[in-house]
Order: sequence, then structure tokens, then C-alpha cells
Amino acid sequence: MIIHRAAKWLPGSLLVLHILLRIFFPDPTIAKDLLLYNAIVLVAVIGLFQAPLHNDPLSVAFLTLATASWGIGSTTSSLSEFFNFSGHEQLVSNIAYSLFYPFAFIAIPRAIGRGKKLKAIELLDSSIFGLGLSSIIAALILAKLVGDSSLGYFFSILFAVCDIALIVIVLASAALSKFSFRLALITAGIIAFTLTDFYYLQCQIKGVYQFGQFSDEGWLLGLVLLSLSLWYLPSELKSQGKIHPALIAISIFISPTLLSAIALRPEYFPTYVVIPTIATLLLAFIRMTLVIRQANNLGEEKILARTDELTGLPNRRRLIAELTAFTEIDGALLLLDLDGFKPVNDRYGHEMGDRILRQVAQRFSRSLPSGAILARLGGDEFGVIATGSDEATLELVNALKATLSYPFIIDGKSISINVSIGHVRNDGNGDLLQRADLAMYEAKRASAEARAYLP
Repeated sequence: MIIHRAAKWLPGSLLVLHILLRIFFPDPTIAKDLLLYNAIVLVAVIGLFQAPLHNDPLSVAFLTLATASWGIGSTTSSLSEFFNFSGHEQLVSNIAYSLFYPFAFIAIPRAIGRGKKLKAIELLDSSIFGLGLSSIIAALILAKLVGDSSLGYFFSILFAVCDIALIVIVLASAALSKFSFRLALITAGIIAFTLTDFYYLQCQIKGVYQFGQFSDEGWLLGLVLLSLSLWYLPSELKSQGKIHPALIAISIFISPTLLSAIALRPEYFPTYVVIPTIATLLLAFIRMTLVIRQANNLGEEKILARTDELTGLPNRRRLIAELTAFTEIDGALLLLDLDGFKPVNDRYGHEMGDRILRQVAQRFSRSLPSGAILARLGGDEFGVIATGSDEATLELVNALKATLSYPFIIDGKSISINVSIGHVRNDGNGDLLQRADLAMYEAKRASAEARAYLP
């Protein structure tokens, strides 16, 4: 219990201590700005590992990776300030900082919603909307503020653009969930982190940033709030709430428009604007591919759900669905039950019985007029929805019976079965399926009586 409480509150306590030391001892020192500063990030990572078990494991894992990546960048940057390195420590630091964002993009939506399964479409929609919005800001606002295109400025702009995308993803995920203390902490943490990044960018533009200034506490504040948020219950998922399709369409439309403008006026737009615009188009292509695949799978699942596996005919569910649209149509419902099939199935086995059922389905199908629907309802029972006059549907009854007037020859065996057919007109007088079932049993009884009188 003591360890858990320490893991929960120690990052915040150390942050308060660090802020007080920053106020009273503003000059950068190794103890304060290298050891203690980065120790707070490490303790925040430990706090994430100790978070309660009600958390989604992936949200904990990816938020831990995000915080640890940022901590590696911070440690590398701090070391370069106090010690003279001859390598590319600043590049390593910026790359580590950059890795914070892809991990956070995955972790934040999962951390916000209780039991929320991260759907690829929702994450893509949030990312497309965020990148589309950040493209506009990068092109119309940040491009005016920054004239330097060096690598350092590139990463500063990249962080700012990703911050905007992250805020939009947070807001989009929050729109799917009810308010909670966890949601408030995550939102506050991301905002604190973003404001610090933008202030850092402004200081870089003006050339006044100094390592160890008070604004550096904003990054720690954001990470500590994110770590603390996982100690509270996640939000309940709302029944409804998605990014409006119109906003997605606008975001996708922005990218080719900006790319066209960059091609026409390359001197007007900085090169880094190309990154979010191309990323938006790539995500839009992935989303389109995913939607098409889901639509195909849904169509196949719908077909399979209404298809009999053995014969390939429509099943009972499909027949019932067709009957709902059969009102006020001149026609009839026929229910067909095979006579003598059970003894054959018992004698020769289920495999032989299945082969006979498939051949029965083929014979019935060949005798049907255009527009008629044949379904296997289960076992040795079939159903037919046929349009036409009473005379036409009665002729169909005789045609279906005639298809079984000659035996099936399977593996050299001659097998004969008959069929009893219940015929009910679609006259609007009650449940067609129930009436056809009664008519079929009446036909079966009459057929049994007729066979009993045969010599």
C-alpha cells in the first residue's frame, strides 16, 4: 500500500520540490537540472508501471513508452548542456522527443475510455482530422513565424504540429466518453505539454531560450499529470459520438489543396508543411482501404448468415426476410418436406443423406420459374416463394413433385424419395409460414393415407 501511494504521489511531490528549487536557485546545476529533472520523468514511468489493474494494458504500455522516449531525449539534451560531446547528441535527443508522439497517439484514446476497444477507423479519423488541422496551422500561421529551415527548427515545428494533432485526438476521444477526473487530468497534461512546446518554439524564434528556464517545468507538469491520470477510473463510453464525416472530408480535401499550393508557390510555404499533408493523404488511403475491406467482409458475413452451408441455398432467415416484403404480391408460399428421407439417411449414413439433399436442391432449383426463391429451412424441409396466379403456383407444385419421380443414383445405389408440399396463397389471411406448415402436414397425411390403400 505504501509503495503504491509513493508511486502515485512521488512524481508530483518531486515536481513541486523542483519548482521551488527553480524559484530559489534559478541557475542551472547538475543536481537540479540533470539529475532531479530527469529523475522526475523516471519516477513518472515507474508510477505508470504501478498503476491499478483496471487500466487497459496497451494504454499503460504505450504511455510508458511515450514518457520513457521523452525522458531519453531530455537526459541526452541535459547531458549535452553540462558536458562537451563531440557526437550528434542533439539529433539523438530530438529523435527521442519525436517518438513521444506516435506512442501517445495510441495510448491516449485507450486511456480515456473505459473498456473501449480502439477501432482503427476511429483512430484514423482522429489522426486525419488532427493532421489536416495541423497542416493549416503549419502552413498559414507557423510558416509566417519561422523563416529558418534548419534541422533544429524543423524538429521544433514538428513538435508543435504533433502537439496540435494530439490535442485534437484528445478532444475527439473525449467526445466519445463521459467526463471524469482522469479525462480532466489527461486533457490538462496534454495542454500543459503543448503550451510549453509552443513557448519553447517562440523563444527559439526570438533567440532568447536558455536551458533551465522556468518554462521547462511545463513538460514535467504534462508528463506527471498523464502518469497520475491512470490512477483514476476511466470514463464511461457514450453510446454515440464520432467525428462528423464532413470534418473528415474537409481534412482530406485540405491535403491535396496544400500540396498543389506548395507545388505552385514553393517559396511561400516551408518544406515541413509537406509532412502532415502527405501523412494525411496516406492515412486517408489506409482508411479507404480499411472501409472497403470492412464493407466486403460485412457483405460476405451477411450472405453467409442467410445461406445454407450444405446446399448453398438461402436459409430460413432469408426466407422469413423475403416474406416480410411479400405482402400485396400475387403469389404463394410452398413448404416442401421429403417423404422417405429419414430411413435412407439412417440406412446409408449422414454423408449419403447430405449428397441426396444437395441433388434434391439442384432438381428443385431447375424447375423453378424466374423470380422464385428456394430456401432450405433445415433438415429435409424446403420452402419456395413464387409469384403468379393460383393456377401457375399449383403447376409449380406438380413440377416440383415430378422432379422426384425418378430415383437418385449414388455410388451405384438407386434411392427413391417423394415430397409433400403445402401450398398457401398470399391472400393476406394470417401468418403465411404457419398456414403453409399446416398445409404441408395435411398433404403429408393425405399422402400417407393414399399409400396405405395401395395394394
